[in-house]
Amino acid sequence: MVCKVQVYEKPVLNNPVLIEGLPGIGFVANIAALQIIKKYNAKLFAEIKSSSFQDLAMTTGNGQTYFPTNQFYYAKGKDGERDLIILYGNTQALTTIGQYELCGKILDISEELGCRYILTVGGLRKDEKIEKPDIYCTASDKKTLQDALDLGTKVMKGHIFG
Repeated sequence: MVCKVQVYEKPVLNNPVLIEGLPGIGFVANIAALQIIKKYNAKLFAEIKSSSFQDLAMTTGNGQTYFPTNQFYYAKGKDGERDLIILYGNTQALTTIGQYELCGKILDISEELGCRYILTVGGLRKDEKIEKPDIYCTASDKKTLQDALDLGTKVMKGHIFG
């Protein structure tokens, strides 16, 4: 497997938070990441292409062609607030090995920029119709979990894939 990273700019960031927004169930993460990019006028600074991405191209009505990619954007916080790194892409790696390789590259880039806090976003499939959706969370430590619960989330139970 091969992951190629193209860096366009090396931003200097203040204690950044990485928000992952790769496609998945209902494109929830994708839509959320795109909204954050637009709202905060985030700037593209790097992208990853991988041999483990889908072997296809997307075309538009005006003849443009887009290939599978994962892109890194950054947005500066105001008045000393933490900066954001937003990972947005139109695909995920198709194999387990490819996912590990891609994840390693994402973590390398984020760590190099001083990131020590990562939020991943995703949809949760339910079999029954839901009148009012909830936000679920899980965390790698108790303090982070409690912080999320204090915001009104519910604890997710089950398995996480991808």
